[in-house]
Amino acid sequence: MFNVIEKEMQWRKDQGLPERFDTMRKCKPVVAVGAKEPLGGQTMMADYYHGIDGLGNVHHTHPHHTSPLETWSHLFDAPPPATLLSSIAVSAAHTNPASHTDLFTPSNRHSPHEILRILEGNPVDTITLIAIGPLTNFAIAAAEDPKTFMKAKDVIVMGGTIDEPGNITPVGEFNCIADATAAARVYALTSPTPMSTMPPMAVPSSLPPYPKKDKIGDRRLNVIMFPLDVTTPHTLRRDEVEAKTKSLIEKGSPLAEWVGAFLSATFQKSESLYHGHEGGSTSMALHDVVCIWYALTSSTRPQSWEMKRGEDIRVETQGQWTRGMCVVDQRDMKMLDNDDGESQVSGDTGGWLSRLRGNRVNRCVGTPGARMLALLLLDTIFG
Repeated sequence: MFNVIEKEMQWRKDQGLPERFDTMRKCKPVVAVGAKEPLGGQTMMADYYHGIDGLGNVHHTHPHHTSPLETWSHLFDAPPPATLLSSIAVSAAHTNPASHTDLFTPSNRHSPHEILRILEGNPVDTITLIAIGPLTNFAIAAAEDPKTFMKAKDVIVMGGTIDEPGNITPVGEFNCIADATAAARVYALTSPTPMSTMPPMAVPSSLPPYPKKDKIGDRRLNVIMFPLDVTTPHTLRRDEVEAKTKSLIEKGSPLAEWVGAFLSATFQKSESLYHGHEGGSTSMALHDVVCIWYALTSSTRPQSWEMKRGEDIRVETQGQWTRGMCVVDQRDMKMLDNDDGESQVSGDTGGWLSRLRGNRVNRCVGTPGARMLALLLLDTIFG
């Protein structure tokens, strides 16, 4: 992606057009390598839908827009003991001074450690974490240093489904199923008593249990969940993409060609899998983009976003057919008052009626408008 954006900026400059991408140039993102496998269960891939590269196999179909592996993979290697910087400085920076690109900064830290570094180096409630994939890296970071991880202002999560069908199983959404154990562990930090919703481990875990409340403090993690229920209606249609990119592709825009190529593959896959998808009306859901939209606009337009707050949403980690399912108590029952948060109360298996147990997840149920996002996205990218 960064390679294509660099080409696009040069093309725009040659055409006398604004180069844009000002924010990326002003504040280069740090890129770190994360976990290779989930905490629980087998590694799941979505290559049947997104291709082996996650972008409709565009690296194979359009190799001229792809940086060879050998030109960038070394950027994430641990630095040698002696470099232009002293070994002490390199250890502190965890970056290779000779390996910075124009658009991003590669990190030699493991992603969970990079997350903790950023949280540790900033005041409480100033960093928002956004997960548009499985929660493995967040769970590892939280297990290593829960007090630092809890400094996050918000943890925005694209994942799960409540009332809508799943997209991998009848009840499961991909990100939640791909590492249900990680999701359960992260959500547990929203609870007044995190141990009350921690997942049972079928095999010995490499992650320790969370410390008791007196070690973590009274602070809870503020998870904001964006399930399929709210993200699926936000769609991008094939005819909208073609209308925006056709003339740009003809003029030689590298970005328009690249985006058009991998989205074309996605639309073709949608046509082959789902009823009602054909021609220009074929669409894809902008699940991940909804989360970014919220992060960018919720502070200035909070009235445009509707939330259900403090829901006891738990993630099933053991079910044969229901792994990754988000379970919500929809019974019309009164909460119990004779509960200390630790002892088993008769008639309340699992602590669903306890005020001191269970998760407290905030769930988005309304956005500024499902049809607004696609055109906003295309205009932001291409102008």
